[in-house]
Amino acid sequence: MSNTTLGLLMATINSSIVLIALPDIFRGIGLDPLAPGNTSYLLWMIMGFLVVTAVLVVGFGRLGDMYGRVRMYNIGFAIFTIASVFLAITWQSGGAGALWLIGWRVVQGIGGAFLFANSSAILTDAFPVHQRGLALGINGVAAIAGSFIGLVLGGVLAPVNWHLVFLVSVPFGVFGTFWAYAKLRDTSVRTPAKMDWWGNITFAVGLVALLVGITYGIQPYGTHVMGWTSPLVLTCIIGGIVVLVLFGIIEKRVASPLFTLSLFRIRRFTYGNAANLLASLGRGGLQFVLIIWLQGIWLPQHGYSFEQTPLWAGIYMLPLTVGFLLSAPVSGVLADRWGGRGLATVGMVISALSFVLLLILPINFPYPAFAAILLVNGVGMGLFTSPNRADVMNSLPAGSRGAGAGMTATFQNSAIVLSIGLFFGLMILGLSEHLPSVLQAGLLQHGVPAADASRIAALPPVAVLFAAFLGYNPVQQLLGGVLTTLPPDQAAFLTGRSFFPDLISGPFAEGLAVAFWFAVGASLLAALASWLTGGRGATDRASSVGAELAAVGGEAGSGPSELVEDISFEPEPVASAPTGAPAPRVPAPAAGEILGEVRTAAGSAVPDGVVTVTDANGRQVARAGVDQDGRFSLRGLPPGSYMAVATSPGFRPDVTSIVLNGAGTVHHFALRGDGTVTGTVRAARTGVPLAGAMALATDGSGRVVGSTRTGEDGTFTLAGVPAGRTTVTANLPGHLPGAAAVQVAADVPTMVEVLLQSTIAGVTGRVTGADGAPQASATVAVSGADGEAVAAATTGPDGTFEISGLEPGHYTVVATMQSAVRVQLPAGERSRVDLHLGDTAAAPEVGAGSARS
Repeated sequence: MSNTTLGLLMATINSSIVLIALPDIFRGIGLDPLAPGNTSYLLWMIMGFLVVTAVLVVGFGRLGDMYGRVRMYNIGFAIFTIASVFLAITWQSGGAGALWLIGWRVVQGIGGAFLFANSSAILTDAFPVHQRGLALGINGVAAIAGSFIGLVLGGVLAPVNWHLVFLVSVPFGVFGTFWAYAKLRDTSVRTPAKMDWWGNITFAVGLVALLVGITYGIQPYGTHVMGWTSPLVLTCIIGGIVVLVLFGIIEKRVASPLFTLSLFRIRRFTYGNAANLLASLGRGGLQFVLIIWLQGIWLPQHGYSFEQTPLWAGIYMLPLTVGFLLSAPVSGVLADRWGGRGLATVGMVISALSFVLLLILPINFPYPAFAAILLVNGVGMGLFTSPNRADVMNSLPAGSRGAGAGMTATFQNSAIVLSIGLFFGLMILGLSEHLPSVLQAGLLQHGVPAADASRIAALPPVAVLFAAFLGYNPVQQLLGGVLTTLPPDQAAFLTGRSFFPDLISGPFAEGLAVAFWFAVGASLLAALASWLTGGRGATDRASSVGAELAAVGGEAGSGPSELVEDISFEPEPVASAPTGAPAPRVPAPAAGEILGEVRTAAGSAVPDGVVTVTDANGRQVARAGVDQDGRFSLRGLPPGSYMAVATSPGFRPDVTSIVLNGAGTVHHFALRGDGTVTGTVRAARTGVPLAGAMALATDGSGRVVGSTRTGEDGTFTLAGVPAGRTTVTANLPGHLPGAAAVQVAADVPTMVEVLLQSTIAGVTGRVTGADGAPQASATVAVSGADGEAVAAATTGPDGTFEISGLEPGHYTVVATMQSAVRVQLPAGERSRVDLHLGDTAAAPEVGAGSARS
């Protein structure tokens, strides 16, 4: 967890650190980002990292499933570190320098895609179900908090030297790379498959085209304030959508698809990702809008120069990060106990409320109110993020966690890029209605010639937004050489800290309202999607399946009830391998009678079953229900050929042909469901797979519908399980029974993990004398709380002993040394024997994991 958290923290800090540092970076390479023809450099510095990670993260997650997630994660750490080094040593200037930076930011994004794609899957593999919420919550804190920490860090480092913005990642990257190679161990389930090249190509082309279209759509085109009517933008967006549709068609036809579309049949995965997408839409653009609000209006109004605003904007936004840091780990723990559905829903409702409060807030707000609303927004996002990630990852089969995590990261990163385009677009629409007239009137009022005022007012509002976003003085950028023709006092007033903020406040408020109402709608839809995930969370408690099931596994009367965990069904191709049980005998049938039993594939009776008999013409001639023992009887049938079918809710019918030639017959039916349950039985404390454990599946009525034993790798398969709520119980000698409740769906394999608590304890240690020397042949006795000896051992030549097979509890361990003398006792005489024992010491209480006596 610490390694993956470091990786995500480093990646997300770098995704945002550039935003605040852009003015210093462009000054450092001698390039004006607002000059005609240079806007593309600015956009790709902002969006390049996000676009690359969004495109590649699914493919890299798939590679993790195929070749090992830790291996792919380590590669990502190394690539990210190398890219950071080359970014830090940039020596070019002008356009060449900008292209160098953009190119290595793209490479850095490739490394980030490896990290994003595999970190969640590695954690899901490493942590048991009842701890995943906390682990993923802490990891999620790093992922989102890093994006806000980067704002402050960029504001601090960039004014000192812009190279430090990239150099700061290098020591952490070098340490993390070597540490990951040295310490991380891969516990994932490998899924051998061929690379889906056509899927990778069409997905990359389609998504890149779509995101590039959105990126250029917020730039002006001709006389339009935005470029949504530009042939380039329309070609990218429409062409991208067409290619993505083609990608979906390809994915349905290849053997090992990049996008495992069957995962969308999992309710929690589908709605969880929908909620994450909508939440990212609402959250992604918020960062940019708040930066513009603070840098372009509020901070200058409160005495900060435009050059100082980038740093202080990051500082004043810290309550958002604080709220997230406070709530995300807590919500992860609560999700482990009670499930994530309610927490995620409440979190997004709180986020929607915070956006409404931001709408009410005046443009020149009192900071305590602004900070409180940001804190509430951070709390809401934190309440949502951890449970949402845990629900999505818990719903995935072990062999698809890399691909599933990559799909989730793609939705999130694509939504952030999309939200930037949407928020900027909505802001520009709001500004374009009133800003030109207000700006023209203000410029005319302070002596700007009418022609220049009209020209400047007609400029697209995006120039004003970019200038405010970069911490430049927007009026100074717009007026340019006109300033030198104005009286000094008027020029000073126009470029001061009050003119532009006061001028833009009204139009900006209208654009802000449009953007925030969009965020409100996206948050409420995310809340609805979270609620529709349905079911209980991954660690909800249910009742024990009872001593009867424990007895079947050889652990009857072994003690406490099991911990039952609710695991979502997880599609994964498996082989059918049910184990049956012999049916009890039935009496001999009379003439014209059909007797038998209806049982599950595991041998349990099906008392709610029905047996129907039809003749050669398809007409029903007899029908009988099944009794509590699973038996049925059909009498009075004339000789002939018949078709008999046994049915029961949740099971596939079992059909057979029967010929009666004057005598009766016996036939037993074995009903099977359409579902398959696969899983792994592990030791609760160590996570080691347990071989030879008995795995049983019982349906809602308590009947056994499947049974088998785990293989050498601790895995099992139960085929023919009926659809519906099913409890899987595992038993193994030396362990308490464990169980997990699953929702089995027809034709969709379900995966589950059952943890068993060991009941076998032991004690080892060494016996030494007063001089510290090992004592061989000493007797070590273990007695229970009642003082009765329960086990003993003799020390070896090195003074060590080992006693195993103890039940958990409190014991007293005593070591003694014997001194033996051979004597002969003549009749009628008393002999004297003196024995010498070594020094003794009080034996300390021995706790778990201690072995000293």
